[in-house]
Amino acid sequence: MSTKIKYEMEFPIQASPSLLYQYISTPSGLSEWFADNVNSRGELFTFIWEGSEEQAKLVSKKSGERIKLRWVDDEDEPYFFEIRIQVDEITKDVSLMITDFADDEDDVREGKMLWENMVSDLKHVLGSA
Repeated sequence: MSTKIKYEMEFPIQASPSLLYQYISTPSGLSEWFADNVNSRGELFTFIWEGSEEQAKLVSKKSGERIKLRWVDDEDEPYFFEIRIQVDEITKDVSLMITDFADDEDDVREGKMLWENMVSDLKHVLGSA
């Protein structure tokens, strides 16, 4: 079993948590920013990017708050990626919190750039860019 590096990111987003949740938890929402196309059958999500296909299993989700998925390739490993909505209790500012894993520091840099691009797409879709 290889050891991966866990990394976390925070993106402030001007959107209501309930709207944001639709974009992080449903195939139609995820296909607007995360992948070219997303299908789900039960707890199995299929993500399609320019002809390549990856599958992930739903580990857990909490309505209005977060979704946690594990790539099928990592099925026997403790790794996952989580997209979580965080609301500041005082200011009510909304942030999208990303937790992901990468093989090495180069992968972390690449992964972070990928998330930045995807969340930028999400902000455009939400009209909050």
